[in-house]
Amino acid sequence: MRPLIVGGHQERGRRAGTENVASVVGFGKASELAAAGIEHENTVVRAMRDHLENRLLAAIPDSRLNGQKDNRLPNTCNIAFSYVEGEGILLLLDRVGVAASSGSACTSGSLEPSHVLRAMGIPLTLAHGSTRFSLSRYNSMQEMDYVAEVLPPIIERLRMISPFNEKRANF
Repeated sequence: MRPLIVGGHQERGRRAGTENVASVVGFGKASELAAAGIEHENTVVRAMRDHLENRLLAAIPDSRLNGQKDNRLPNTCNIAFSYVEGEGILLLLDRVGVAASSGSACTSGSLEPSHVLRAMGIPLTLAHGSTRFSLSRYNSMQEMDYVAEVLPPIIERLRMISPFNEKRANF
């Protein structure tokens, strides 16, 4: 490995200069504070995620949760909507102020479905119609209710114009 900053022989010749001790201590304290509240934050975010999922799955026929119900991150919700394309969902959600994704950030320029969903055994047609919602402590239950109100008509609208509408897939 080549040194990032040339000069002295600190850090076994990999880095020159004195460490920024104040920043190191500050980072340590920030880590302590973050760890202290993580359980509470996870509980709040998990409740929002579950609320959103329950409302969407109840309101939108032919939708399903991608992944396990319990053993997963508290902040991520990924739902497959049959007979529609994720790109259309994202475009219409964006128009009403909702940010979502149909794949990982590293594949955001691709129209291919998530390779992770495919590896999980999600059928290609469902992977194409999957949407991921990532939540945080900065979201609210009111925002979950808003998404649950605006998304069902979006899915219905897209299904009305979808060429896959007549081909009902079996879950």
